[in-house]
Amino acid sequence: MSFAALESDFYGYADLLTDRERDALADLRAWLEADVKPIIGGYWERAEFPMQVVRPLADLGVLSFAWEETRPFENSSVFRGFVALELARVDASVGTFVGVQNGLATGSLAVAGSREQRDEWIPKLASGEVVGAFGLTEPLSGSDSARGLRTTARREGDEWVLNGEKRWIGNATFSDITIIWAKDEADGQVKGFIVPTSTPGYAATKIEGKISLRPVQNADIVLTDVRVPESLRLQHADSFRATAEVLRATRAEVAWAAVGTAVGAYEAAVAYAKDRVQFGRPIASHQLIQDHLVNALGNITASLGMVVRASQLQDAGTLRDEHSALAKAFATARMRETVGWAREVCGGNGIVLDHHVARFFADSEALYSYEGTREMNTLIVGRAITGQAAFV
Repeated sequence: MSFAALESDFYGYADLLTDRERDALADLRAWLEADVKPIIGGYWERAEFPMQVVRPLADLGVLSFAWEETRPFENSSVFRGFVALELARVDASVGTFVGVQNGLATGSLAVAGSREQRDEWIPKLASGEVVGAFGLTEPLSGSDSARGLRTTARREGDEWVLNGEKRWIGNATFSDITIIWAKDEADGQVKGFIVPTSTPGYAATKIEGKISLRPVQNADIVLTDVRVPESLRLQHADSFRATAEVLRATRAEVAWAAVGTAVGAYEAAVAYAKDRVQFGRPIASHQLIQDHLVNALGNITASLGMVVRASQLQDAGTLRDEHSALAKAFATARMRETVGWAREVCGGNGIVLDHHVARFFADSEALYSYEGTREMNTLIVGRAITGQAAFV
């Protein structure tokens, strides 16, 4: 499949990719357009996840590109960012599944797992044989997870006993394992655990009534005397620093997904404007419509420049928390503006699923908040600017 640059990539950032990377993106885009885009509206409306996408995502390499144990060819962080963009451009919920499976769950193993744990679990996650989830956020602890974590871990011989609750955990209603982050009662430090979801005392309940990312199966998790062996403790996670390292990379990926969501809404609005006739001509010929579209493209182009640079810093090993935080805060804010303009271009038709814009409009609200709210990310950047922490 030959690669064609997106018209929304106005400055041609995809030219930074290798031929092999562009070929892989072309294959992914073709599958998304043929097999996901036509069906996803129904799954969104029913709040169901299309489980049939998991195996093709694995076959396309989407779940394995980042990891030395499984990657099919050498690739860059910019390429992997474009993968996140392509996914969100068609559906942010499918993109979120990948972000949880590949970024948070597998990323936890890559950052904090032992060699033996990596060798055992990363290939299973990359193939889709095992579905993973990431249990950090709690009912009373979201933005203050670093200090406010209430889930506890107590060591008893060669086992750990986990107790607590988690909330908003993506994939958790059908995951095979969940990475649970808990505070060690002995030393007060945050540690990570690979918890098979079949373990007695583990219960996950789907969160109902969402208006955003409806196919994503977020769950409330209750852990009641859940026993896991020492062999399932992430061996290199001895403080919240390991958790933060996982989030640093995935926060940048969410920024890419925000750009993809904006691109999807923008492209749908352009198509609608060309087809919709009012006052005897397509509304694409109206000045106010063109103004909305140009503003949207400007947001996309500015955000794309920021996330590309963040990915280059990641490849160079110089990406810092404030780099990811600024990209996430900026890109999601510009996304929120962009989907609003796209909905406005479509008028009343912008609130129905037929033209896709309504889905992007609603889904943007989740991306705006998860992996750190805009306010929390501005405080991370503000601390870097001033040297003063202003979190409380």
